[in-house]
Amino acid sequence: MIKCGLLGKKLSHSFSPEIHGMLGDYEYTLFEKGEDEVADFIKNGDFTGINVTIPYKKTVMPYMDELSDVAKKVGSVNTIVRRPDGTLYGDNTDVYGFMELVRKSGIEVGNKKVLVLGSGGASVAVTAALEMLNAKPVIISRSGENNYDNLDLHKDAGVIVNTTPLGMYPDNGKAALSLKLFPALCGVIDIIYNPSRTALVLEADDLSIPAIGGLYMLVAQAVKSSEQFQKKDIPISKIDEIYNCLSVRMQNLVLVGMPGSGKTTIAKLLGERLDREVIDTDIKITEREGRSPSAIITEDGESVFRDIETDVIKDLGKLSGKIIATGGGAVLRKDNYNLLKQNGIIIWIRRDAALLPTDDRPLSKGRDLNELFRERKPYYEQFADMTVDNTVPKDAVKDILSKLEAFF
Repeated sequence: MIKCGLLGKKLSHSFSPEIHGMLGDYEYTLFEKGEDEVADFIKNGDFTGINVTIPYKKTVMPYMDELSDVAKKVGSVNTIVRRPDGTLYGDNTDVYGFMELVRKSGIEVGNKKVLVLGSGGASVAVTAALEMLNAKPVIISRSGENNYDNLDLHKDAGVIVNTTPLGMYPDNGKAALSLKLFPALCGVIDIIYNPSRTALVLEADDLSIPAIGGLYMLVAQAVKSSEQFQKKDIPISKIDEIYNCLSVRMQNLVLVGMPGSGKTTIAKLLGERLDREVIDTDIKITEREGRSPSAIITEDGESVFRDIETDVIKDLGKLSGKIIATGGGAVLRKDNYNLLKQNGIIIWIRRDAALLPTDDRPLSKGRDLNELFRERKPYYEQFADMTVDNTVPKDAVKDILSKLEAFF
């Protein structure tokens, strides 16, 4: 029996078991170890092969009996195979994974200055791959010669690659720098895969700069590792197959639209069709506050309610693979866009104003709904990745599922 797994410090949200489950019939376990446990595990652990993630990619090197040329070059190991004689072979498939990520992105790195954010094990692998692709990498670190205090020296950078954990789940929303400092920028690559779109990727999208997250790299390096675990070749097409499958599963489907437009009903139907958990932001607010959104607005005012709503959305936006129905005014806060978009496809549920109910909706009651719709329409348009008209909810669901195919 082939026994494999992932060695790291905090692994509860790793996608690796799911990926390796699609690569072969072998056991794949998460091995969470403290720094004082790593040496004993490497020497005496019961495994055929393991992947290694932060912060142990350099830690495990002294325990290898042999290193691949790539591992020697980059000075870190992310794949270990125990040979039949018990000796350990260390390799680094991150270099291959990153080269495949660059290919997938379509971003041209050749002959360009590429700023590599971070100086850890992943940075070394990325830098090696960039050199193989004829790029001109410059490592940016906190205390190195090129650092975050002298970024003005690199305004001519053509591509930025983030290899730091900044912005990774659960500390979503953080970035090491602002892309606005780099007028010549033509591509952004963030090797973080959770969330799907980090703050850096979202800023690139906002600036119309091509950008990609790290999921494809994760899958590609896993495929290359699995080949060594199983001692067999895996078709390169398997990378795209698994990537597309995971991309679909990871994305939240986020419904926005006017109060009473049918978001709750459609969310429920989508949840049944896709076997996904359905979450309603108004229900979450009620559970947290002990009173309904309408009560909060009536008693404390809309501004207080919007603060609470954003706080709830901040937590929900970090989740993956959910159906999320938002309140009608969630689009009024610009901050909510990135919170929902980081792991989501945003769907505007549009319905004729004459069909919208107003009961228990203090912001709709007593107002001309056509006027309210005109006020909010630009916000729905700015948020939405797709628009679906809701006359018959079941038909709207079919429309959503049909349009989703274009996203993957």
